[in-house]
Amino acid sequence: MKTFHRVLVANRGEIAVRVINACRELGIETVVTVSEADRESLAAKMADKAICIGPARATDSYLRPDTLVMAALGTGCEAIHPGYGFLSESASLSRLCKDNEIRFIGPSAKTIESMGNKIAAVSIAKSVGIAGVPGSGRLTSTSEAKRIAEEIGYPILLKASSGGGGRGMRVVGRASELAAEMTAASAEAEAAFGDPALYMEKFIERARHIEVQILGDTHGNIIHLGERDCSTQRRHQKLIEESPSPVIDPDLRSQLGEAAVRLARHVGYQGAGTVEFLFDDHTRKFYFLEMNTRIQVEHPVTEMVTGSDLVAEQIRIAAGQPLALRQTDVRLEGHAIECRINAEDTENSFMPRPGVITHWLPPSGDNIRLDSHCYIGYGVPPFYDSLLGKLIVHGRNRAEAIQLMSNALHNFKIEGVPTTIPFHIRALQHENFTTGNVTTRWVEETLFHGN
Repeated sequence: MKTFHRVLVANRGEIAVRVINACRELGIETVVTVSEADRESLAAKMADKAICIGPARATDSYLRPDTLVMAALGTGCEAIHPGYGFLSESASLSRLCKDNEIRFIGPSAKTIESMGNKIAAVSIAKSVGIAGVPGSGRLTSTSEAKRIAEEIGYPILLKASSGGGGRGMRVVGRASELAAEMTAASAEAEAAFGDPALYMEKFIERARHIEVQILGDTHGNIIHLGERDCSTQRRHQKLIEESPSPVIDPDLRSQLGEAAVRLARHVGYQGAGTVEFLFDDHTRKFYFLEMNTRIQVEHPVTEMVTGSDLVAEQIRIAAGQPLALRQTDVRLEGHAIECRINAEDTENSFMPRPGVITHWLPPSGDNIRLDSHCYIGYGVPPFYDSLLGKLIVHGRNRAEAIQLMSNALHNFKIEGVPTTIPFHIRALQHENFTTGNVTTRWVEETLFHGN
């Protein structure tokens, strides 16, 4: 069966370690790209070869498609795995790889472009019968925005047409706030994504963030692997993810999965991807949000309940192999929860706190998994996101998974930098979480009251 001999891992942190491990399991050599700040990283120590691609700033290193392709060519790599973040959803990198006969481990440039613009993606979803949240296309003026907001009713949500992660996003409760919030959101979108364009959606008060994992190969086979519930988030940044969702029944799961596969088939999707939906707790209707054309940070919870290795599947697909699974083979067993452990001060607006890890004692045991790049003496750099690792547990049911995660968090000892572990312990003990009564605004409204 065709595979790769050597793969360039074009990322850093825990996802670089994750990809290196997957390649090792497949018998593939790895070359990892590192910035000057990551020369002593765990990924650099683990890979068969590490190559420095520039200064610490991501714009001078990890965000340069030409540099990455040159690194692949110069080290004899047949493929590039972009991980998540950075250039993982870059049509330019995908196209440049193709032009240089290097396999991009992800979808085609055309697919990335068609789903990367959120306004266009919503239009495509509607064309295949998947409803979007009531809203607008690209906003061209404040007067147009006011007219549409009056039509769909306040509160409304302003969103950046390009990018994600909560940047360029504002909830607007009344007409008098709209102009100022549009200006702020547009400026933030321009700074983050180089595109100031905004669009508008009706803000759903009791909303859950539900996403469906899909896999598509180069032979036209597309399947879904159930859903993840990512509703525990703060200011649109995910904090805790789980699979399956505590509120999705088998009939809804089937509907969500079928919709995700239909959309993926329509755009000729190849690789691992995620179709994201907003679920209205009151009406129990779901609406298309966006499609992420990459592996997700939270992919381990799907791996835990399905027994699949999604990163290995990405690599096999890119090498031209057909999916090993059929839809009828997919079974969700038990319940998995993931907590993102960040170097952040949760009592000070989750402020990132770089520093040196002086003590690192992770939990261990059956059904406990830690995806991390950290070790004693590791210096958490100030140049990138603050993720230290992802703690994942798998229980026979949700109650068991919550208890297992709570125990694991209490046994996770980190010193040198503050972490989000106290927040996770607090969240998991809250009645709203244990009963599954969590929406996307629960953290702000209940745990931190707007902090």
